[in-house]
Amino acid sequence: MALFKKKETESKQDAAQAPAEPTVGKGRPTPKRKDAEARNLRPLVPENTKEQRKLAKQKLRERENREYEAMRTGDLNNMPKAERLPWRVYTRDYIDARFNIGEYFIPVALVMLVASVIFTVIFPSPLVSIIIMTLLYLYLFAIVIDEVVMWRKLKKLLIAKYGEQSVARGMRTGSYAWSRSIQFRRWRLPKPRYAKRGHFPE
Repeated sequence: MALFKKKETESKQDAAQAPAEPTVGKGRPTPKRKDAEARNLRPLVPENTKEQRKLAKQKLRERENREYEAMRTGDLNNMPKAERLPWRVYTRDYIDARFNIGEYFIPVALVMLVASVIFTVIFPSPLVSIIIMTLLYLYLFAIVIDEVVMWRKLKKLLIAKYGEQSVARGMRTGSYAWSRSIQFRRWRLPKPRYAKRGHFPE
């Protein structure tokens, strides 16, 4: 009996000396590491809800409308960033100041086409068609010559004023000048800053 009592006493002493389970807060056991990490997980990208997408589209549309209105009215401060580059402003002013032969390409081409159809019906002769096509090709050749002369002069001015970066390939200044020069002056965007030609930039 004494032996059993001795073992029972030792087991009680061991239980009393054993470290108690750590608790957190008001007597709650410490959560496992896996559970804690699972609760702390957050998505890296916030959930893109339907309302958020709708709001983003609305903001984009408002910005585009604001930029279009600025280009239509000539408000430089609210134009797209690319249109506010100083060498682009200079290019626009230079193109708008000069007389560009290619500006009338679309109406001239339409007139030539209509004339070709009419004369083919009235005078079914290949000579008439040859004459009309020859005139059209001469006009196209004149446009090409005018564009080459324009760009050579403008390129020198841009390099002298803004450096090589203004005419770098990535800037597409040449194609920008060419596309603007073959548009009707009143249809150009951004709108020309002067009502008449002749106001060449300094």
